[in-house]
Amino acid sequence: MVDTFHSEAAAKRFRQLQNQLREWTKSPEEGKLWQSIDIFDQDNFDILVIPSFSVDQQVGDKVAGFLHYEERLLFSLIRLRNPLTRVIYITALPLCPIVIDYYLQLLPGIPFSHARDRLLLISTYDGSLKPLTQKILERPRLVEKIRRALRPNKSYMVCYNSTDLEQQLSLQLGIPLLAASPEVLTWGSKSGSRRIFAEAKIPHPDGSYTVTNTADLLQELWLLWQRQPDLQRIVVKLNEGFSGEGNAVLDLRPIQNYAPDLCSKVETKTALSKQLETMSFQGTGETWSSFSTRIPELGAIVEAFVEGELKRSPSVQGYIRPSGEVEIISTHDQILGGTNGQVYEGCYFPADAAYRYELQELGLRVGEVLAAKGAIERYGVDFIAVQDSETKKWEIQAIEINLRKGGTTHPFMTLRLLTNGTFDYDTGKFFSQQGQEKYYIATDNLQKEQYRGLLPNDLMDIVAQERLHFDSSSQTGTVFHLMGALSEFGKLGLTSIGNSLAEAQQIYDRVEAVLDRATEVNPQIEPDQETFLPLPINWSSNQ
Repeated sequence: MVDTFHSEAAAKRFRQLQNQLREWTKSPEEGKLWQSIDIFDQDNFDILVIPSFSVDQQVGDKVAGFLHYEERLLFSLIRLRNPLTRVIYITALPLCPIVIDYYLQLLPGIPFSHARDRLLLISTYDGSLKPLTQKILERPRLVEKIRRALRPNKSYMVCYNSTDLEQQLSLQLGIPLLAASPEVLTWGSKSGSRRIFAEAKIPHPDGSYTVTNTADLLQELWLLWQRQPDLQRIVVKLNEGFSGEGNAVLDLRPIQNYAPDLCSKVETKTALSKQLETMSFQGTGETWSSFSTRIPELGAIVEAFVEGELKRSPSVQGYIRPSGEVEIISTHDQILGGTNGQVYEGCYFPADAAYRYELQELGLRVGEVLAAKGAIERYGVDFIAVQDSETKKWEIQAIEINLRKGGTTHPFMTLRLLTNGTFDYDTGKFFSQQGQEKYYIATDNLQKEQYRGLLPNDLMDIVAQERLHFDSSSQTGTVFHLMGALSEFGKLGLTSIGNSLAEAQQIYDRVEAVLDRATEVNPQIEPDQETFLPLPINWSSNQ
């Protein structure tokens, strides 16, 4: 009974803290809302950035350089362009000083020293396989240090994703959390996403809701195959995933003779059970034996694999204000890799004009359902688009919802903060303050073996010598992230911004060509030559 009381009291206190966000986003004039899309744009606040990936760590650990993904939220440092804003940024391990200098030097019109004085960097010095927020909570003296550094009633917390851990930290610090409450996180799971799509009447692949054991999984596989006898593949997804990890593809083609319409239920299930052991997994070294042990803990769903000769993976980002208003802020065409195209590798902005507006409308409907359930802040919806070979029209189906900051969040926010531009819903494009259209290509996965051993300082030398940096005068160029993963994993993230998608592609390709030359992957290329990759999509349809 005591535990229940404390739980109810904590939930009430958390709601009170969250209500502060609604008050802060009201204009002093007649209670009207601020025009900016989020409280971030208001000045004179302390922002506590907790880039904790509070996901199943066994799933996350399969992503190369997973710990360094905490650097994704370093775009938050650009908030220091507001001269009264202060930022506290916490990481598991200390960040390289030159990485911090790099971001602060991107600030337009703010002296470096002034911005640096308003930034507090804190590390837990703990590289273990735990969420960062858990590491902080396990250090009461650190929690107290953070609490003392924050101004009462002028501070809030942001994170990668919100769980009970982030709620606990919010309560201990006495500051609101600008993120969806843990109470609504179920709607961001694989199963919860499907329920939202059904409620919003959004097209999505046939499949199941959560199962927690192999017997029920086999039953759902059989039912799906029975409903769709022509299915070639089925995707099995853990309810929690990151960057495509936690997904597996079951190929039905080798066992077509055991389809439900051809033999008994027992025979079909026996064939399915054996075929599960041959599934194609996205995780390195993953097997059915290891994958299946995660099902009771995380739950899993089955879903029809969307086939198609010409297939893309677009996405839409929305923002739910604390008031409940929903706004679409971007669309992207995602770049997927891996054995079956399930792993997120990067994105193009904006999505193709052929389906850009439909994405926005579908994303708005999803956001309205989420807002009605109490969700706030950013959300993303991933889709699969397949082009009909005869009509050339694109059929779009929703795949999943991300109630968190995703792979498309940091490149878009980097663009918006560096240009002070705006996203135009009517055209689906982004315009600088001067009315110039802006486009970008971004990735978390520029990874090559020959890049291993490059230090962040080495990268900065190359950037300076080859003039690869973002040019504030033309508002074009490249912004780097995940620099901490470069030396050990040969992995780097970057956002290449141009005035067209073709220009953004050229900027990106030049960065890769320069890095290849610097690491002698192409020693025959002369320094004044450039190599460019083929353009993967039709740029004319995007503009």
